[in-house]
Parts: sequence; structure tokens; C-alpha cells
Amino acid sequence: MTKKRALSYLLNFAGVAVLFAALTAMFAFNGFGDSTTYVEGVCTTACYTIIMVASLNLVVGFMGEFSLGHAGFVSVGAYVAAITSNALAGRGLSDAALLIVAVLAGGLAAGLAGVLVGIPALRLRGDYLAIVTMAFAEIIRVVFCNLEITGGGRTMSGILKLSTFGSTFWIMVVCVTIMFLFVRSRFGRTVQAIREDYIAAEASGINVTFYKVMTFAVSSFFAGVGGGVYAHYMTAMIPTNFDFNYSAELLSEVIIGGTGSLTGSIIGAAFLSALPELMRQFSTYRMLGYSVVLVLVMLFRPGGIFGRWEFSLTRALEKLAGRGKSKTGAPEPLPESPAAKPAPEKGA
Repeated sequence: MTKKRALSYLLNFAGVAVLFAALTAMFAFNGFGDSTTYVEGVCTTACYTIIMVASLNLVVGFMGEFSLGHAGFVSVGAYVAAITSNALAGRGLSDAALLIVAVLAGGLAAGLAGVLVGIPALRLRGDYLAIVTMAFAEIIRVVFCNLEITGGGRTMSGILKLSTFGSTFWIMVVCVTIMFLFVRSRFGRTVQAIREDYIAAEASGINVTFYKVMTFAVSSFFAGVGGGVYAHYMTAMIPTNFDFNYSAELLSEVIIGGTGSLTGSIIGAAFLSALPELMRQFSTYRMLGYSVVLVLVMLFRPGGIFGRWEFSLTRALEKLAGRGKSKTGAPEPLPESPAAKPAPEKGA
């Protein structure tokens, strides 16, 4: 790692730490008045939704495949994490350790499900893959509706309240950082090469199926982690929460933010997590609000709000510094007027 890149990572981490400190101080000192608890809940919801949306973007944006079953992997992670934490409760683990063990168990279970689904399904492409992933999500939902350990179709309640704003925020930061490093790694660049030209990548000797299954498994793992955090924040779940509409909601957040941009996933998830709360008085028209936003983005920004652009605090500061130098430094020379140019010699 170069010194410049290490400094960039350190600066961006400092920016994230400042944001966390500012939000924590606002919540601690009742900075939002009577709505402080409510705003803290919205921010917590946005954090675990960012994990789910960013993980889906690995498949849709960076791998270039269409998945409509992401809610199935979220549900696997949520239920396995909830079962794990209930089984380990009272065995001497702190709340933080119990949460980490539970979400890792949920992530691993979802990642294994991603491998099992991805090996046969990722030989398909386009609409066929979307149908297979949607069918998987429905199968998982029906299975959970018929298992006694998950409530047997009823609400699974009594889940430990382990997810706080602080823990959810930092789990989100770690997950997004790992996904960012994966995208920038040799494996991530290979996956993007497959997205750009499937046939050329295969002709170059790349094991396309291996890289697609690996990316699908990584995406499923982080979806399971997001589901585990969700379970320990809501403390009650029902399988119908993870239906096709939830998958479509996550996909719309990816598209609105920008396919192929983790920054877009963060902004899209945060915005659309707050939108239902802003429209609480019109909850019947929540999906209509999603649809209107999606149509407007497709009309005016077909690649999403951020496209494939990623925000960097280092780059932003460099631009600000460059503008400051141009304003305070020596004035740039004015373009030479035509009259000041020597007349061309005759015959030239």
C-alpha cells in the first residue's frame, strides 16, 4: 500500500469517526428535541439497510447480474442469528460479543445458501437468473413459515435487543469497508471485467463461474449480516416481512443510488429508509412514493444518482485546496487577443 493511499484511508476513517461522534452527541444531548429517539431509530434502520443494499450492489452493479431474491438471504441471516443469540444467551458473553457471534453465524449461513443457489443458478443470465433467485426467496419464506423454531408462520418474538445505533453504525462501516476493498482487489476487477464482456473474459482463461459464485457468496454473506443486525434491533420477525416486495425495495435503492457505486448504495439506502418515516401520514402510498422516485431517476439519471462514481474525502479536500490556490495565488494569464498577435507575413 502506498503512503498516499494509506493517508487517504486514514483521512476517510477520520471523517467517519467525526460523523459518528456528531450523531452520538446529538442523540446523547437530545439535539432533536422530542424526536431524538425517533431520529436515532431511523438512523439505525438506515445503517443496517445500507449493508443489505451495498451487498446487493455487488451482484447487480459490479457483477452485472439481476437478482430478485436478496430478501431470502437477508431472512436466512436474520433467523439464524436470532436462533444463535437465543441459544448462547446467559453463557457469559457480553452483549457486544453475543451480537458479533450471532451476526457472523447469520452471515455464514446466508453465504452457504448463496453458494448452494449460485452454483446452479449463475450458469443462467438475465431474466432467467432473476426468476431463479426470486423462486429461492419464496422457497425460503415458505420453509420458515413451516418450521417450529422460527415460529411456524407466526411472529418469532423474544429476540434479544442487542443492536444499538453505535454497534449498528460500526458494523456497517466494517462491512462497507470490506466490500470496498473487495471491489478494488484483483478479484473485484476480474468480476468487473466479466461484467463488461462476458465472452472476452471467458476467452482470456478466466473461470467465470468461479468468480460469479464467489461474488454471489460474498454478497449473500453481507446480506445475512444485515439481516442479523435487523433481527436484534426489531426483536420480532415474521417470514412475510421478507417477501418479493422487500427484494424489490432493496433493488430500487440500488438503482436509485447507482449500480456500481457503493456511495450510491449508502445514499440510496439512507434516503429510502427515511422516506417511509417522512411519509408516515401517507403510509398507504409508500410504494407509490418509491415508484415515483424510481421513475424520475430513470428519466433523468438512468445510471442512478451517482452512476459508478465513488465519494472520497481526500479527493474533495484536494479539489477545495486547488480552488483555494487558484483564488489566492497569482492570477492566470488572460488569453491573448487577436489584435495582439503579429500579422502573418504575406505569402505565408
